[in-house]
Amino acid sequence: MWKYYALLSAFFAALTAIFAKIGVKDINSDLATAIRTSVILIITWGIVLAGSHAEEVRTITCRSWLFLVLSGAATGLSWLFYFKALQNGDVSRVAPIDKMSVPVTVCLSFLLLKEPVSAKTAAGALLITAGGIVMLMK
Repeated sequence: MWKYYALLSAFFAALTAIFAKIGVKDINSDLATAIRTSVILIITWGIVLAGSHAEEVRTITCRSWLFLVLSGAATGLSWLFYFKALQNGDVSRVAPIDKMSVPVTVCLSFLLLKEPVSAKTAAGALLITAGGIVMLMK
């Protein structure tokens, strides 16, 4: 089932790039990011409340809070830079370069989380890296 979720994530990430490029055209990219984040906040808390998961907040450990806050900070910075890149560059080049986060994630998951990296995963990461490098070239 995770593969279907991953494919849906890729589809909506593609829509995100297209909609963001159009939306950020005439406004400050930081403001655009704040608006986007507010919409995400409303949707996700709506899902949590509709699923009756709000009471689970009390059971979150300090360690989980720390890493969720760090993840949120990294996401926010990523989005700020992504919107700035979209404002100044072609979405057809920005989005693939942004996906170079995949090979970085593979490397970090190996180094920090001690996750195994198969030959297939390494090959995929190298191909994504090659594609990103091609997009960086003029």
